[in-house]
Amino acid sequence: MRRAARRATETQRHRARLVLRGLRVSVLLWPVFAIAATTAAQAPRAAPAHEWRQFRGTPRLTGVSAAVLPPTLALLWTYETGGDPIDSSAAIAGGVVYVGAGTGDLLALDLASGKLRWKYTTGNLIGESSPAVGTEAVYIGDEGGLVHAVRLGDGARLWTFRTGAEIKSSPVVVNDTVLVGSYDTHLYALDAHSGKLRWKVATRGMVHATPAVQDGLTFVAGCDAIFRAIRIADGSEAYQIESGAYTGASPLVDGDRAYFGTFNSEVLALDLKRRAVVWRYTDKSAQFPFYSSAALDLGRVILGGRDKVVHAIDAGTGRRVWTFPTRARVDSSPVVAGGRVWVGSSDGRLYALEASSGRKVWEFEIGAAITASPAIAAGRLVIGAQDGRIYAFG
Repeated sequence: MRRAARRATETQRHRARLVLRGLRVSVLLWPVFAIAATTAAQAPRAAPAHEWRQFRGTPRLTGVSAAVLPPTLALLWTYETGGDPIDSSAAIAGGVVYVGAGTGDLLALDLASGKLRWKYTTGNLIGESSPAVGTEAVYIGDEGGLVHAVRLGDGARLWTFRTGAEIKSSPVVVNDTVLVGSYDTHLYALDAHSGKLRWKVATRGMVHATPAVQDGLTFVAGCDAIFRAIRIADGSEAYQIESGAYTGASPLVDGDRAYFGTFNSEVLALDLKRRAVVWRYTDKSAQFPFYSSAALDLGRVILGGRDKVVHAIDAGTGRRVWTFPTRARVDSSPVVAGGRVWVGSSDGRLYALEASSGRKVWEFEIGAAITASPAIAAGRLVIGAQDGRIYAFG
């Protein structure tokens, strides 16, 4: 009896030690797991170093590239499109640059040499809509209201879809769905293979911005002063947040936050869980719209303004971190790569700024206004200008 009782007591102690050890391991590992989870949730999703498949690099529109550029860039090549201004920003994938020219042509250029691989003619002008590269096709909208799907290999037309007005929004490809806004006040979801309509959502104003995507939702900051979250699966609205101002910029989405500028001279941070505006940033010394779409780097929201200034804002508090003045308005959307901010200005210059301080480290004078945004991949930076030329640096 005593032996049995002793064995039972020893078994209970052993089990207790195992439980305590398990608790100790759990207590020790929990902070690590918590930190990892928090870091993963907060980290911006950078475009991979070898490609830049759409406007702002990724479906979250973070404007960050994992590529590293040389400290001083050299002009490698230029391509003359015909003189019409280029507002479309380039995409880069598989060693090919895809860009919409003001002439209405979608161009495929060799990234290394700048030589033309193929040219696709839309039949309309191409404005700010920038190409998005999928698995089989590259997609772009035009000012005649058409969405085009063009075969990657040879530039052959696969399909077109007609909306009711011009398209300045850039397509975003999510699996087999293409999302794009139109000035006919609708956001569209199209089958990437056939171009058939899956759903469309009506807003109260033109859909100028490019939609952002995260966790099965697409987000659009509308010209009707409403930020909408829409389920990609069926087009149903998950929720909306009133921004209080006309918006031309595309929203950056990072975890539970969204950031974008407005024509009311403000930059907003939205809490997507609370569905409320967290902070509003404005420069009271100069009231100008924010048309540039933001980039997010190390807790800083970075974008250009029509006050001729590049602004860096603390993402948590909405307070100014630094500003950099140019000589004309900044509609170009900045890209962060290798600790530097790359952005064009209507003063005809392409700038590289230190991301931590805003200090200028490099500039190149093109001599024509730059409203397009940089595309960075594979050690190259590609951008179009209002002189109708495409420039590649590396």
